[in-house]
Amino acid sequence: MSVAIEQHDNSADINGSHKIRRNPRTLATLPDILSCLSALQSEEAEISTSLSGILSAREPIVNSLARLQSLTPRLDGLSSEALLLSRTVSSTAKTAEHVGGRVRSLDEEMRRVRDAAERVGQVMELKSSLSALQSSMDARDWESATRHCARAMALPSDVTLGALAQTAVPTSESHLPPAQTLQNAREELLDIFRQEFEKASQSRDATATSRFFKLFPAIGWEAEGLQAYASFVIDLVKVRAPSSAKTSSPLYFVTALTALFESIAMIVDHHQPVVEKYYGPGKMTSVLERLLKESDRVVKDLIEGWEEERTMKRKLSDITSAETISATTPMTRRQPLQPSEEDDVVDPREIDKVLTEAAGMGGRWELFRKFMYDRLKDDVVEDRPPNGDTSRKFHQAKSPDVTSSALEGLQVIEACASRQLFEDMLETYYIPLEVWYARTIINKAHRLSNADLSQSPAVTTTPDDAFYILKVVLMRMLSCGSSTIIQRTSELLRDVMDREYIAVIKKKLDDVYRTAGAVGGPKGEKAERDNRQAFIILLNDLDISSSHMDRLVKELCSSTLVQNFLDVEVTSVQNSITSFMNLVPKFRSTLRAGVEQLFNQLMRPKLRTFIPDVYKDVLYVLDEDAYGAAEYNDTVRKRFIKAWEALVEGYKETFTESNYRLLFGLAIDILVRPWERFVVSIKYSELGAIRFDQDLRSITSYLSSQTAFGDIREKFVRLQQISILLNLDSEEDVDEFYNGSGIAWQLSEQEARTITNLRVSP
Repeated sequence: MSVAIEQHDNSADINGSHKIRRNPRTLATLPDILSCLSALQSEEAEISTSLSGILSAREPIVNSLARLQSLTPRLDGLSSEALLLSRTVSSTAKTAEHVGGRVRSLDEEMRRVRDAAERVGQVMELKSSLSALQSSMDARDWESATRHCARAMALPSDVTLGALAQTAVPTSESHLPPAQTLQNAREELLDIFRQEFEKASQSRDATATSRFFKLFPAIGWEAEGLQAYASFVIDLVKVRAPSSAKTSSPLYFVTALTALFESIAMIVDHHQPVVEKYYGPGKMTSVLERLLKESDRVVKDLIEGWEEERTMKRKLSDITSAETISATTPMTRRQPLQPSEEDDVVDPREIDKVLTEAAGMGGRWELFRKFMYDRLKDDVVEDRPPNGDTSRKFHQAKSPDVTSSALEGLQVIEACASRQLFEDMLETYYIPLEVWYARTIINKAHRLSNADLSQSPAVTTTPDDAFYILKVVLMRMLSCGSSTIIQRTSELLRDVMDREYIAVIKKKLDDVYRTAGAVGGPKGEKAERDNRQAFIILLNDLDISSSHMDRLVKELCSSTLVQNFLDVEVTSVQNSITSFMNLVPKFRSTLRAGVEQLFNQLMRPKLRTFIPDVYKDVLYVLDEDAYGAAEYNDTVRKRFIKAWEALVEGYKETFTESNYRLLFGLAIDILVRPWERFVVSIKYSELGAIRFDQDLRSITSYLSSQTAFGDIREKFVRLQQISILLNLDSEEDVDEFYNGSGIAWQLSEQEARTITNLRVSP
């Protein structure tokens, strides 16, 4: 009994479903016995519940088993039927496999018969084509001979070289193997076509030329046909100057290049569709390459002839010598108003002519290059296909070949020698001569400068002359067509404008008062007026120059000249032109420094006593009688207007609007601070504060009426806020008003308290 109890305890421990039971032999006390008994009763209840659940779930299981047992007869029947069907199908499959094997054998025999018949037909077609080819050649019917030759060439090579053809095709008249017979016929036709094409091209027979040109690719001689065609068109582009033309003519070389490139462009434009029709897309590239080689030869001869005829090396040497003389001349000798030594060495008009010619020659090449790019780009980027799947498929199928051939054409253009010849010519001659020309003419504009005092504002002729020349130079630079040349020339021209224009005007500004001596009396006053006027005119020149530069850059960037470049070059060219806008800050900085110098030297000393003089003997502690008298006399406004007009007399009429605005702003800035310090140093009654506000408003309105710009009132914000605080009601708390008014205060809170404490009783 104890052994059974221990085994049950062990099984309970293993299953882990009940608590560990204590050995009854160890129960010595009543509580232990009762506790163990209670545990056994609980375990009994759990087991009873589990058994009840199992018994309740037994009925569905039994029902399912019964349904499965009912299916047993039906499954046995299906198994018997399937076995019978398998035996029937196996017998039929064996019969079908036997019949199918015989059918496949018959199909293989029929295929062999068809192949044999087809091979015999191809051999017969080869024999008839070769026979007809020979007959057509004897009859000199070249179109028929080409068709028969193409038919023979279209047959597979295993047919032409096969044993059957080797046996069946040769005849007593032509005993050679068919492949050799065909090759001999092709070579004979090639010789005939070459001879006939050459005769037609020499006699300029367009019909015969086109007739034989389209026969080459039909018999597999595409390269030879294109070579013959290239030799033909090369003769069309040779430049033959008319007997009346002279190389001394300024248009001779430009006209010759124009004729050369126009003839090539016309050939490409008219002949490319024909070539691609009979030879395929991109086949014009080899012809173009031959054309460009001929063009390279002609271009080289023309450029060398131009260099010799225009004595370009001597001109380049002359300007180099002139620049050396100018560089070694002391600055004290090279005054802008004195003639330059360079004028005696080189005539700028001659340089201007050859520069125009050089830019025109380079421009002709770039126009031709852009035309070729645009023409070949039409092949790279096809027009959008019409709606429909068929067109789209054709488009997608054609695009890769066309793109590859077009890119090859672009590479041919970029690799040709003409491009480098023009780049070298422009870099060797155009850049140094153009820079020298710009510098020389700008210096001449300084020397011949004179002021027109009758106009308002007063300016000299220098800005108009210099920027007219700069516009001519920049437009000529753009007409040369080379983005790299434009970039390099722009950098040098900016340096010329900086050194030879801005720096010279700055030096003139420095010399105005540096060379003026201290002369008293009427002569001294006149000299002072003349110096002031000269200084103002130079400042006006800087302002006009800044606006000229801004307008010139915008005009050139929107001009059609920029549109003559390739799409990938337009941004670079526009950046080169807009880089001249970097000179505008230099104009402005030099201008501001000059205005500040003029202001500090002539106006600032007068502003030191301006406010004390305006408010001399003026009080703002007023009773009603004093307020009425102050309102009647309007002393502050009248004094201010009189003193201000005396201060700015002669400036508004002679200054440009921008310069006068700058001077006006400097004067207001210097005036406002002492004014603020003065108004917070006196006392105000209630009526005095009102009068101060009226004076301030009337002066502000007057100053605003003297200018066309509207930022004057912004400079009086602190004074206006002082007036607001002085006119607060005596009962109103200043701190509460300061923090709750919503005004953007420029006065601190402490300053606001100090200002309100300035109010007193009259």
